[in-house]
Amino acid sequence: MATLDHILRPLPLLFIIFVISSLHVLPASATSSDKLKTATTIRKVNRKGPYVGLVTVIETEEDAFLASVEFRPDPNHPFIDLSGRRFRIGKIHGKKVMYVRCGRGMVNAAAATQQMIDVFDVKGIVHFGIAGNINNSMSIGDVSIPNQITNAGLWDWLNPDKAEGSDNEAYLDIGNYNVPQSDGNNNMLGSLRYGHEQLYSVNGHISSPQNVFWINTTQEWLHLAADLEKMELLQCVNASLCLPEKPKLVVGLKAATANIFVDNAVYRDFLYDTFEVSSSDMESSAVAMTCVSNGYPVIVIRGLSDLAGAQTGTNAIRKFGSLAAANTARAVLEFIKKLPSNYNVNS
Repeated sequence: MATLDHILRPLPLLFIIFVISSLHVLPASATSSDKLKTATTIRKVNRKGPYVGLVTVIETEEDAFLASVEFRPDPNHPFIDLSGRRFRIGKIHGKKVMYVRCGRGMVNAAAATQQMIDVFDVKGIVHFGIAGNINNSMSIGDVSIPNQITNAGLWDWLNPDKAEGSDNEAYLDIGNYNVPQSDGNNNMLGSLRYGHEQLYSVNGHISSPQNVFWINTTQEWLHLAADLEKMELLQCVNASLCLPEKPKLVVGLKAATANIFVDNAVYRDFLYDTFEVSSSDMESSAVAMTCVSNGYPVIVIRGLSDLAGAQTGTNAIRKFGSLAAANTARAVLEFIKKLPSNYNVNS
C-alpha cells in the first residue's frame, strides 16, 4: 500500500507543504484519502506537462472560451478541483493548456494564478477577459493586448490640508471637479495620491521589494501577438444587434487595474489623461504581478465591453459583454496557435 511519503516524494516541496497542511484544516467531509487521490492525479497530470496556463474571470468569459471547438479536454483527466475552483486540462491547437476561472477582483486573480504556478507544471500565463474602454480611439468590441499594466487602486486618501509630495505618480484633486468649480477648500474629500506596488521577485533581493508603478508583460509574447492585429473579430451579437464599426485588435497599449468597476466619465478621462491607459479592469495587474514575481511569462488579452461611463444612458456591458468575451476568446486561441513548437507536448 502506498504511503504518504511514497506518493509525495517526487512532488515539489511547496506542494508537499500545501497538501500536508491542508490535511489539518479540511472539513470532515474532505478526508485524507481524498487529498491523497488528488495529489496522485496532479502528479499524473504534471507528467504530461508543461502546460500553457490560462486564467479568466467570470462566467461570460468562460462560456465564450469553452464554446470554442478548439478546446479539447483531456480524455483521462479533464479537470481537477482545488480550493473551490475547477482547473481544466486540455489542448488547443496541439498545445497542452491548463485553464481556470479565478473570480472577480485582484485577490481572486492573484490567488488562482499563484496556485496554478505552485501546483501545476505551467510555463507561462495567458490572462484574458473583458474590460472597460478608457481610450476614445478604441471602441466597444475591440481587443487590447497591453504592454504595461498598473494598479490604479493603490492610493492614499489624503487629509484636505496635507501638502502634496513629490514621490508619487499622480494626484486626483477632488475639489477640481466641484460644480461650480472652487479652490477645493470647500470639498472635504481632499485628494487621492497614487502610489507604487512593492514587487517581490525571484530576480530581486530577499525581503527587499522594488517599488514599481508599471508591470511589464512579456516582450517575447507581445512580439508573437503583433500578427494578431490582422485577425478578424466579430461585429454582431446576433442578427439584430451589431456594432457600427468592425472591431480591431491593438497590441502595446497600457491598462489599469483596481477593485473598482469604472462607470464614470470624469474619472475615465482622468485615468487616460494622467496615465494614458486604454482599458480598465479588476484583475490584470494582479495576474501580471504574480507572474513577474515568480519569473513566469505573462500576456494579457482584454476585450472592450463598455465605455466606462462615457456612454449616453446605461452601461453597454450587458449588451456587448458577450461579444467582447467572444472576441477575446478568438484572440486567445490565435495567440496559442502562434506559440513556438516547443510548447507541443506529447501525450
